[in-house]
Amino acid sequence: MQNEIRQDQILGSRRFSNYFWSFFLLIGGLSFLLAGISSYFKINLLPFANPTDLVFIPQGLVMMFYGTLSLGFSLYIVLTILLDVGSGYNEYNKVENLVKIVRKGFPGRNREILLTYPLTNVRAIGIKITEGLNPTRSIYLCLKDERNIPLTPVQEPTAISNLEEEAADLAKFLDIKLENL
Repeated sequence: MQNEIRQDQILGSRRFSNYFWSFFLLIGGLSFLLAGISSYFKINLLPFANPTDLVFIPQGLVMMFYGTLSLGFSLYIVLTILLDVGSGYNEYNKVENLVKIVRKGFPGRNREILLTYPLTNVRAIGIKITEGLNPTRSIYLCLKDERNIPLTPVQEPTAISNLEEEAADLAKFLDIKLENL
């Protein structure tokens, strides 16, 4: 039974990069916001700078705007971390003849995302590798109706050899061909 069911866990938004950026944006946003408030009230609220010399309009106002925007982005990233958006698993079940793709989304009616496909509808496992400014390295479930369903999470690009090995293992497990997209 164990060799008939395969389940791959998917890491969601609880990645190191999200923790780093939420902290970085929080500190930067607070600094900009305090600099803008300091320029308005002419009281130094920052221990490492003296923003009281700034003219409130336009410099202090712009700093308050960017500080508020940065704090908003930081709050958004923290909420996605707390809700663990994007996490889930891919299950390949030969007993039930199904592929299940389960992910967590944002709160609401469709918080739990469940996609199921019969194994007879699967044509191949595809690999897509693009290099350049925004490189992507992904594994796809290629269906007979020409749809390509991504199986890998959004993350930093993994090594091509690891991606190919993972895709080959999956194609061998499902007994289907491996193709390049």
